[in-house]
Amino acid sequence: MTGLLSLSNGESFKGKWHGKTSGIQGEIVFYTGMTGYEEVLTDPSYQGQIIVFSYPLIGQYGIQADHVQSGKIQAAGVVVAELYDGPVEKGAMTLSEFAENAQIPIISGVDTRSVIQTVREFGTMPAYMGPGFSVPAFWKPLKTDFFSNSMPEEDIRVIGNGDIHIGLIDLQYKSSILDELLKRNCKVSIIPHTLPTAKLDALQLDGLLFSNGPGDPAALTPLFPTYRDWAERYPTFGICLGHQVLASAFGAKTTKLAYGHRGANHPVINVETKRVSMSSQNHSYVVEDASIEETPLSVLYQNVNDGSIEGLKHPELPVLTVQFHPEAAPGPAEHLQLFDQFLSTIQQKKKVTIHA
Repeated sequence: MTGLLSLSNGESFKGKWHGKTSGIQGEIVFYTGMTGYEEVLTDPSYQGQIIVFSYPLIGQYGIQADHVQSGKIQAAGVVVAELYDGPVEKGAMTLSEFAENAQIPIISGVDTRSVIQTVREFGTMPAYMGPGFSVPAFWKPLKTDFFSNSMPEEDIRVIGNGDIHIGLIDLQYKSSILDELLKRNCKVSIIPHTLPTAKLDALQLDGLLFSNGPGDPAALTPLFPTYRDWAERYPTFGICLGHQVLASAFGAKTTKLAYGHRGANHPVINVETKRVSMSSQNHSYVVEDASIEETPLSVLYQNVNDGSIEGLKHPELPVLTVQFHPEAAPGPAEHLQLFDQFLSTIQQKKKVTIHA
């Protein structure tokens, strides 16, 4: 069946339609990594987005259950140049099966280079993809607040029984972040982002990790004073959306990039050591450079390509944030030491041994 990808700027692209018979709408974005499509599709940060993969062949190694980052496909739709649908490793599922089971549509045979060039020129925008040739007569407003249906504030889950108790502030976290904490002998409480402070304190936590998540950090503005209070009293680490939220809590401002950073080969530089390393990224928003001057925070990492802020630290408090995903470790181990650095700060207080 023929499928149509239509962008809100009026451009359209044809391809082959796979999956559900009804059309969907979402924000069009692109991902430049050669591998990792199963992590990308299930990453909550991609919630509600139509993902265009720049690599020409997607699906060749299937879907491995231990690589998924959440309980479902988070993307609204998928656009590829060529969809592999041949044999995959025993125990794996094909990408087509995975998407069809989740009722997530795929369009293949699309000129993805042209789509990406359009997004780079005009920025991310609403897009529609559906079977046939028809385009909706109107565009529905895209949802930007993804936190209204979050877990109830009383629903705290405890995983692991290690020596260090970490509160994972759930802004819709990737499972690999939790995995890195558990590998390091941590007890982890998954904490709703709206939990009252008194209940947070009653948990007797040793530190906080603010997770990644979808959407505009400004949606959480009412909670910024609370988050600053927490960060001023607990050793704190923020990743991706967690980085943006903590920066905002200390007085910084965020802005949306034209087409964001999404890929596994983004170079970042540690401004203190001058060491450049590769990072895995997925975000639309960044912390504004000038706004940092109004905060106690200082820049620790910068993006080599565009100079945007990739990490912050507090000069006095044990607060560290990064815009990229250290748990993705594209190096294949680059930036995993940030988890060790975070836990080492806690270790100095608790005088316990961390077994990585």
